[in-house]
Formats: sequence, C-alpha cells, structure tokens
Amino acid sequence: MLKVCILGGGFIGRFYAESLIGRRGKDEVKVVYARREETALRFSKDYNVPYYFTDMEAAIAHPETEVVVIGLPNNIHEEAVNLCVKHKKSVLCTKPLGRNAEEALRMTKACEEAGVFAGYLEDLCYTPKFLKSLKSVKSGAIGRILWAKSRETHPGPHSDWFWDIEKAGGGAVLDLGCHCIEIARNFIGKDIKPVEVMCWADTQVKPIDAEDHAIGLVKYENGAIGQFEVSWTFRGGMDLRDEVMGTEGTIWVNSFLRTGFEMFTTGAGEGGYVAEKAESSSGWQFPVGDEAHELGYPTMFNDMFDAIEQKREPLETFYDGYVVNAIIDAAYKSAKTKLWEPVELPEWRGQTGLTKPSVYTEYDAEHWFIKDEILPNGDKKVILKNKETKEIVEKVSLS
Repeated sequence: MLKVCILGGGFIGRFYAESLIGRRGKDEVKVVYARREETALRFSKDYNVPYYFTDMEAAIAHPETEVVVIGLPNNIHEEAVNLCVKHKKSVLCTKPLGRNAEEALRMTKACEEAGVFAGYLEDLCYTPKFLKSLKSVKSGAIGRILWAKSRETHPGPHSDWFWDIEKAGGGAVLDLGCHCIEIARNFIGKDIKPVEVMCWADTQVKPIDAEDHAIGLVKYENGAIGQFEVSWTFRGGMDLRDEVMGTEGTIWVNSFLRTGFEMFTTGAGEGGYVAEKAESSSGWQFPVGDEAHELGYPTMFNDMFDAIEQKREPLETFYDGYVVNAIIDAAYKSAKTKLWEPVELPEWRGQTGLTKPSVYTEYDAEHWFIKDEILPNGDKKVILKNKETKEIVEKVSLS
C-alpha cells in the first residue's frame, strides 16, 4: 500500500483522486495541498482525506506522504519537484513536465541525482485504445512506422492560469501538444531521435498572448514523421484522435467525443456534467462510460505505483517529459521563424546515427517492386521499376 499526497485540489487533482480511490484497492490519498484553504477543505471532505494543507512543503514532508502527485500550474512544478527531492519523496508530475526543456531537464537531473523516483503523468499514453494500438505496432502488425498523427482539440482549458502565458509557459501547443507529441513518439519509437520541427501557430479567437491553435510536423532521424493538431478554439466538446500509418497497415483511434455512446436530450431532468469539455447539456450528447478509465488515469497510476514497488522505471519518465518539452521549444521557435527548426537535446539517451531505410524492394533481378493490386475484373496488376532504365512498367496476370 502506498500513501499519496496530492498537490492541487482543482480539476486535475480531483480527476487523480477519482482514479486513485478504490481502483487498486490498497493505495490511499492521505494528504492534500491546495493554494486556497476552502479548496483544500472541500477536497478533504469529498475524498475523505485526513490531512489538508495550504503549505506545500508541510504537505510533502508529512509522515503520511510516501508518494507526491503534482497537479499544480506549470510554473510551480519545479518548486514542487525540488521539495520532493529535499524530503526524498517519490514524485509523479502532471504534463507538461516544465514550461520549457531547460526546466524539465533540471527536474529530471535533480531526481536522478537524489535517487528519487520520478514518473511523468502522461495519461493519454495509458488509454485502453492507445495501449492496444501500441501493442499492435510493437508486434510489427502494421510494419515500419512512417507517420503518426495525434489530435487534441476543445474549447479551452478550465482554469485561469492556463490563459496566462507567464504561468503556463505557452498556449495550446504546450497544453495539448505535449500529449500528441508523446503519443507519436511511442508509435515511432521513443529511442528514435526527433531532429527538427515545422510549426504553424496563431491566436485566432481568444484574447490572449499565447497561441490558441497550432499544427506541427516533427521529423525523426529514421525518416518517420510525427504530426500534431491542437486547438483551444474547437467547438463541440473534446476531440481526441490518433492515426498511425505503417508499411503494412494503418490504425485509426477515436478516444473521446464519438466513441459509440450517443444520447439526445431536450435538457429535461437535472442535466449537469456530461463529459470533459462538453459544451451543452441538451441536444445530441456524447457521454463517456468511465471517463477516468477512458482517459488512462487508473492504468497510469497502476504503472507508476507498481514501478515504485518493483524498483523499475515507469512507462513514462521525467526524461520523456524533457524530450517532449524540447520538441515543443523547437515548435515555438519554428512558429516564429516559419522555418524547420532543430530539436535541441543536449541530453539524448536513445539511438544515434540512424538514416531513412531504403525505399527499394526487389521484385526480381531486373525490377524494383512498387505495388500490386487486384482489378475489378479479377486480373492482377503489378507495377514495377526497371533497375537499369528506371522505366515504370506494369505486368498484368489475367484472371
């Protein structure tokens, strides 16, 4: 059994509590910290948490705290991590790890040098559909991965600090792109080095200093491409979708919004909360059966706590959060320069020196293979390239 301290009594802190209580059946939330006393007290009552604080260090240092879960604004992450290091408490930090790669690397090294367990709470890399997809990818079911695309869009985040560029560190790219980038990294291979980024970002709707909409491309050393689409301007709820294309197949995943649960209501009855970022409680609704589960939270905490007990790394580490931050830094630079910008990774722990695999597959001694297909009349056509003349030719086998 692990005794948990949650830092942050707001939206994400409550999601974490919902995911922890009664899931593994042996872990307990014993301590909560919130910046406002009324928030801490309400959280304590709602989740039967015996100790609540408005002093962050007191919460972390409390004898009933074994594992600290950080659900705080981005600008407080490093302070909280350093306090965990000071008091030798295992730490799990929500995404993004830092406001930039420099912050993220400092946090990563601080934990490593102190021997403190550190896990990166990237929930969307623990959703049931994602994990099943990743298993298929790793088994080779869709061949060599060429392109991985992830999309997260909704009408905007739930708390004031997200909209403050100094506190948050950025806009939709940092808030949502961190999910999408790490999803693509998993599909392509987390040991494959991201080399450069091209990003368009703009402030289209919201009266803020950060971007509310962005699209980016991330090139990897092995020739694969990652793509992210993020927005705080999308109307209609929260849209989470992934696509993966390989040499032998394709995967499409819809994790939220349109997942097979649809309901129409005139608005009669009590109404209220439908699903995260839902914009209306009348008309066509798209509820989610078990929201925390579908977003990956319980599976994420299971992996984190099992990793602590088994003295191994979790699936998502602080180092992963650092790499994601480095890619985002390059994306922000690209959005300003309108150029491909290199990903600066002074601390890279994966493979190096990779090149794009050859696109040539031999058909016979004279030809390279391009494609084959069955025509409507049953004939089989093969399209080839002559190795010597470079001529494109086709062969047809009659049905």
